[in-house]
Amino acid sequence: MALPVSLGAFLQSEIIEDPLHKDEGVCVLGIFGKSAMQPGSAKESLINTLADKHIFSLFGQGDEDDQENGAVIQVYYNQDSRVLYLVLTSVFDNRQLLKACESLSAGVGHAEAHEFWKGAEKQHCMQLLYLFSLCHVLLLVHPTCSFDVTYDRLFRALDALRQKVLPLLRATLKDTPVSKEWKMNCRPCPPRLLFVFQMNCTLRVSGSGSGGNGADGSGGNSDKPKKHSPRRRLQHALEDQIYRIFRKSRVLTNQSSNCLFTVPANQAFVYVIPGPEEDPIAAILSQLRSNCALRENDTSAPAPGQRRYNQMRHSSRQPSFNVENTNLSSGGQLVDCTLKEFLWQHVELVLTKKGFDDSVGRNPQPSHFELPTYSRWVQVAYRLHQVMITNTEEEMAEIAIKVQAQLKVLEGFLDADAKFSENRCQKALPLAHSAYQSNLPHNYTTTVHKNQLAQALRVYSQHARGIAFQRYAVQLHEDCYKFWSNGHQLCEERSLTDQHCVHKFHLLPKTGEKPELDHNPPIMQHNSRGRSTSSCNCGRKQAPREDPFDIQAANYDFYQILEEKCCGKLERIQFPVFQASTPDPAPAPAPAPGPASDDTTTSRTPDPTSSAGGDAEHLKEKEGGVSHTPGDSTGLSLALSLGQSTDSLGPYGDGAEGQEKRPSLVDRQHSTVEYLPGMLHSGCPKGLLPKFSSWSLVKLGPAKSYNPHAGLEQPGFLPGSNFLLPWDVVIRCRSEEDVGGVAEPLDGSSSSWPAPNKALAGKRGGAGYLWRGRRRDDVARAFVGFEYEDSRGRRFLSSAPDKVVKVLGPGGAKEPATRALNSDMPLYIPSPTQGRGVKPHYAQLARLFIVVPDAPLELILSPQVQPGPPPCPVFHPEQPEVVLPPDSMWVLRLPYAYVTERGPCYPPKENQPLASYRVLRGILRPSTSSPPPQ
Repeated sequence: MALPVSLGAFLQSEIIEDPLHKDEGVCVLGIFGKSAMQPGSAKESLINTLADKHIFSLFGQGDEDDQENGAVIQVYYNQDSRVLYLVLTSVFDNRQLLKACESLSAGVGHAEAHEFWKGAEKQHCMQLLYLFSLCHVLLLVHPTCSFDVTYDRLFRALDALRQKVLPLLRATLKDTPVSKEWKMNCRPCPPRLLFVFQMNCTLRVSGSGSGGNGADGSGGNSDKPKKHSPRRRLQHALEDQIYRIFRKSRVLTNQSSNCLFTVPANQAFVYVIPGPEEDPIAAILSQLRSNCALRENDTSAPAPGQRRYNQMRHSSRQPSFNVENTNLSSGGQLVDCTLKEFLWQHVELVLTKKGFDDSVGRNPQPSHFELPTYSRWVQVAYRLHQVMITNTEEEMAEIAIKVQAQLKVLEGFLDADAKFSENRCQKALPLAHSAYQSNLPHNYTTTVHKNQLAQALRVYSQHARGIAFQRYAVQLHEDCYKFWSNGHQLCEERSLTDQHCVHKFHLLPKTGEKPELDHNPPIMQHNSRGRSTSSCNCGRKQAPREDPFDIQAANYDFYQILEEKCCGKLERIQFPVFQASTPDPAPAPAPAPGPASDDTTTSRTPDPTSSAGGDAEHLKEKEGGVSHTPGDSTGLSLALSLGQSTDSLGPYGDGAEGQEKRPSLVDRQHSTVEYLPGMLHSGCPKGLLPKFSSWSLVKLGPAKSYNPHAGLEQPGFLPGSNFLLPWDVVIRCRSEEDVGGVAEPLDGSSSSWPAPNKALAGKRGGAGYLWRGRRRDDVARAFVGFEYEDSRGRRFLSSAPDKVVKVLGPGGAKEPATRALNSDMPLYIPSPTQGRGVKPHYAQLARLFIVVPDAPLELILSPQVQPGPPPCPVFHPEQPEVVLPPDSMWVLRLPYAYVTERGPCYPPKENQPLASYRVLRGILRPSTSSPPPQ
């Protein structure tokens, strides 16, 4: 073989052997170890010296010759000497190390990089075990002259791995043409391990023979000649150190057959290669002098063998190899042997089939030895290669998988960093668990769980170290989550007032299903343990209520229960709701996020033939017998908003019942298949209605049922705050005096009704005259009251966005309602009676009281509520505009909570401005009606 090849290519190539040496045995020599940062590998240079040929390049192979980043075994077979060389190159060599570093990307974390290096180290161990299973002699090359004690741990790991995979290797070699002992021990013999160290300029070999550096360890006279050179004494010291370490760790025992390798008892097994001379010119002159001296003494013609040996000696003295150097002592020292002489004494024992007798003790047992032929060795090497390194045959795939599975044995020996990290993280884990469970309630929310987990991770990070940090951090996450979810998880549902449910994780009962507390998880209703006091629709009865968790319980169910006890028989205006035409209606999908469409000015009325209109026909006014239906009211408000006169519609009180109702231009048929899951607001799709109305409009009686001097006679009001605000509305009636006058348009706007007791400039008979012909009944007094109610049931009326009604003497409220009607009234204001706590207590706008006087006057009610800062939508009833007839007292109950399709609009927090939660101005506007001409 002229050039070295990789092991895989060597085993798959055809066997070409000299017929003369076909039956002779082959000595297998394995070389492994580490290399320093130098151009050429010392292991490859050794083969150049031993084979007396330029086989390996001094500056390493190119990338085209070696494409692998892991461990590589190269093979060179010298048929002349019958020695087969196996050279292992791994990440412990500079060339492979640089390639492995290049393969690692910059973003690889510490744990991933550690896994990569440990994988490369495991591959290196498997390649080493392959060498220990096939070689007779192993050569460990080290770049320094000190022993690396990590080899002790490596050899113990290899010995443990060999004992694990030995049954699998026996099954692999059962059909090979080798002896029974080889099949049983899975190796030709216990390999003999030799050590080759390189001098790293810490010890110079001088020709004077004096050990002035003290390397011999003796304290005598340094001028006294020594028997051995300093290099020889260093080799003896290293042999004693290595043997002592391996015997102490039981890598070497008395019986060599039970060991991973052996060392000779009576032969040298350590060789130190001298370093280069400091003066290169002196080294060249010394070699020239030596060569000339040899040639002068050599007078006879050398034999072919001697010539070849002398050529080998001359080539070995070249400084580029730096492999061996002989020193002839003039003081009686023994001559240091060369590397080939050191190695060949062991190779000769193999080739002569004497074997190794390295067992020691009183009863040494002889170890088996076999010198295979070239062809037999290749067969055994191929089968071991299939199960230990690269598998390409299906029949051995199962054994190869089992062998690779045994690599976990190496973790306890080689991965000291991981073992230390495991111990540290295992000790830190209970401390982190204690930090997580400290000061915990029995049931807690996700926020508390995350906060406690962050605290546990901080404690864990203070104590945990190493590559196992991330793995045990994930385990800490899982353990804390398991503890939380195992009976400690609090229900995550929040009420419409932004309070958590106090129950642990549970299920809601289905329709008709009873609560089951013993079920896992339990079946029960939500409860935040929050209770408040609220009034009914009309405000005449108060009752406690639970904190609601759904919109129906907040805005409908509670008031329906009180309605049966209080205001069930009162006249009311029903708002249109969803009327299903199918047995299983579906909720409408939530609209896509986008700019909300402003439909608050659009009047929505149900179809005249719908059942909503029919249900409202039986609601008649007791005093006047006038029926108020959503269709009638909306048609009137639409006509007034379009600028039509009241004459085109006829008198509201006399001819409204008999006239045929005209269909509105903006009337639309509502969906009977899909309903609105939340409340009606400005961002809802057109044509959808909820299943129930969150608003209520109830008639308390005629206008005279309110006494301005006594105020509202309802429970819960603070003293002096139950008086409605007067609102003087200008009305105009046609008379004989202003028939010839110029009639001003009556459009219901603010310009058509000036402030009371103010003269209006006009033209009557000529310019500059004031019209003084107004009648006393041109001004009608209505009453309006914005009622706020807090959670304790305390109620009060507000006269302005920042002012509470407070009447101390008789006569009722003096401040007019103009300021309140022309401003955006807040939806929440601080309660006048704050509690003892630091947290502010808010009162919510709950009702709007309206007293329409007995006059030709109608009030158009159009409430619009924005319960949050933009882009919060504007909420309004299902009928945006309602006309309130004369001589009536009404109360509009606003929703308790506001909910959209995407969730509830929670009440304001302490740091949120209250001005963003408001009721838009224009909630009431007047509309006068004139009697027919006489």
